Amino acid sequence: MMTKVLFVCLGNICRSPMAECVFNTILERNNAETLCKVDSAGILAYHQGEQPDRRMREMAKSRGYTLIHESRPVKTQDFFDFDIIIGMDESNIEDLKDRAPSVEAMDKIHRISEFFSPGTPYDHIPDPYYGGTEGFNTTVNLLEDACENLYEWIAKGNK
Repeated sequence: MMTKVLFVCLGNICRSPMAECVFNTILERNNAETLCKVDSAGILAYHQGEQPDRRMREMAKSRGYTLIHESRPVKTQDFFDFDIIIGMDESNIEDLKDRAPSVEAMDKIHRISEFFSPGTPYDHIPDPYYGGTEGFNTTVNLLEDACENLYEWIAKGNK
């Protein structure tokens, strides 16, 4: 049965579309495209319809990814359509909990840090928007780690 995963960050132009891209790449690499349906969204609709941040697209390209996405806000329907909803930081988690239409929907919300490898010195994915190249690099490194572990977790039958 296909697991539906939604990655969420603030504006859906940096972290969450990159998470979607990394996770889809992992699925392709493992010939597991039918295992999951993946999307991303933002807490805010400020960037609705926009492509990912230019700096994130450049970082993605330099790391061998093709980052294509059109920003959209989280909708109430997402809580019904997705099995796992992953927030990039504590603020995203709190906003998602506030929007969850039921207790069952709240149970779908996970912190990305749940999927970090042991010893990772972060408890969230820092927002690289106001930072430089190193911030975008750190974001991709953390997402690669978390998405690989998330894939393994789902492949073992977890939701």
